[in-house]
Amino acid sequence: MTDNGELRSTHWFGATGRTGMAHRSWMRSEGFTPEVFDGRPVIGIATTWSELAPCNVHLHRVAESVKRGVWQAGGFPLEFPAMALGETLLRPTAMLYRNLLAMEAEELMRANPLDGVVLLSGCDKTTPGLLMAAASVDLPAVMVTGGPMLNGKYQGTDVGSGTAVWRFEEDLVAGRMTQEECVFAEGCMARSNGHCMTMGTASTMASMAEALGMQLPYSATWPAVDSRRYETAQRAGQVIVGLVRQDLRPSAIMTRAAFENAIRVNAAIGGSTNAVIHLLALAGRLGVPLSLDDFDVLARDVPTLLNLQPNGQYLMEDFCYAGGLPAVMRELAEAGLLNAGAITVTGAGIGANVADAPCWNREVIKTMTDPFQPAGTGTAVLRGNLAPGGAVIKQSASSPHLLKHRGRALVFDSPTDYYAVSNDPELDVDEDTVLVIRYCGPRGYPGMPEVSNVALPRKLLLRGVRDVVRICDGRMSGTAYGTVVLHVAPEAAAGGPLALVRNGDWITLDVPARTLTLEVSDEELALRRAQWQPPAPHASRGWVRLYDEHVMQADSGADLDFLVGASGHEVPRESH
Repeated sequence: MTDNGELRSTHWFGATGRTGMAHRSWMRSEGFTPEVFDGRPVIGIATTWSELAPCNVHLHRVAESVKRGVWQAGGFPLEFPAMALGETLLRPTAMLYRNLLAMEAEELMRANPLDGVVLLSGCDKTTPGLLMAAASVDLPAVMVTGGPMLNGKYQGTDVGSGTAVWRFEEDLVAGRMTQEECVFAEGCMARSNGHCMTMGTASTMASMAEALGMQLPYSATWPAVDSRRYETAQRAGQVIVGLVRQDLRPSAIMTRAAFENAIRVNAAIGGSTNAVIHLLALAGRLGVPLSLDDFDVLARDVPTLLNLQPNGQYLMEDFCYAGGLPAVMRELAEAGLLNAGAITVTGAGIGANVADAPCWNREVIKTMTDPFQPAGTGTAVLRGNLAPGGAVIKQSASSPHLLKHRGRALVFDSPTDYYAVSNDPELDVDEDTVLVIRYCGPRGYPGMPEVSNVALPRKLLLRGVRDVVRICDGRMSGTAYGTVVLHVAPEAAAGGPLALVRNGDWITLDVPARTLTLEVSDEELALRRAQWQPPAPHASRGWVRLYDEHVMQADSGADLDFLVGASGHEVPRESH
């Protein structure tokens, strides 16, 4: 709605004279009849479909279902493309382009005759990118994620996309698996449309959209190829027309209470650490006060309820049939750990949405009294002289014996440098070594890729070692596991203390105490800092230069500094 209560689209399609005639005439060239210009809400369907993003390749079909719902509810649906970001193919990382998607989608929503939007996403960065755009425009919006793939099947067992990759790689290096077996397994891990069916970042962010109230109940878990995925999309098309008529906007839904819900839900499902960086960026668009420490404080009382890979045994298809996210949220609500009154796109509070949610399989979704992992095993926030801006670690994916650890650093300035020597039998490394991989942060790589959980050195794998402490200013895939300290801020490329670590320095990790300490004196660090030189810029032009110059650190969500906040949806000036 505009300030006077009119639909925005009326300024295009209800205009008189040459302006209105031009807008309507060109739309009629697509075959629409004049009735669509009678003042009904115009709903944009932002689709991140692309054959270069396999997780999103079915979104055209999802869009058709959304359109049906919009037509049913008396709206006028118009599909438009937004940048597709797939971690599957994009280099150096899809995260480099999350903010570009958010900026592109924001401008498209504001510049066009739209009264509301349905956001179609799939792979990791498309969900937060579109939510960030919708938050900055603040038009009524509903998210529809594309859903997870069917469970992977290999040699009679379930395998998870992403998660199995790390295990297969280690098995190949250690000689437990042949190259031919790996090639066959590739087709077993990903056997349908949809995003990763582990609790990777795509599944996590779909769950976050539902927990925030921006996605319909059960939307996060229906498999991509399940007919109920398309039923959900059709229902979303109906719902968005009602949201436009009610003028219920993202800013009224994604409140502080909603973010608290999302953080606790992330802890309960053993969600990806990437949720931290995306929720911080999204809160920044809305002006919602949210800090890195909130993810630790709010999660401490929340046990892990979901027995799902990479932390557990099952996969998203099992989670869906066990009761989906509402069954988890009901457990939290009944324990007093959910802000039940937080409004959602259904028009009701989230507590009412999940009050009667059943659970059909307690092996998959555990109870608060008998959790999969106890409270306090979620994402922990670490601080210390090695991470003054903070760092995170996913406790549920870590080895318990390494959560308190002291070891000597073995330092590499890139994953490439590490992998060049990781198979060397003479590499000076043992199970107590702390691997430091740096210059992988927002500026450093650029884009903060998912490279932090580097595979272990071959000499350790051959000895049966399956985990060592790794520290990095980059990210880790939500499908991954290991005792990996992530998102170290400030990053090395910004002159953070990580840039000053040298081989042989002692590092102490104490997760229970939430500390990460480089055992080097302040005086010595000052001397090293005086000798440090920042790396050269990655680009002299284009998006990468803009990104390098304006990206914020991980503890602020790695948004661009000039994109924080919102510009609203004021109707732009006439074009002719």
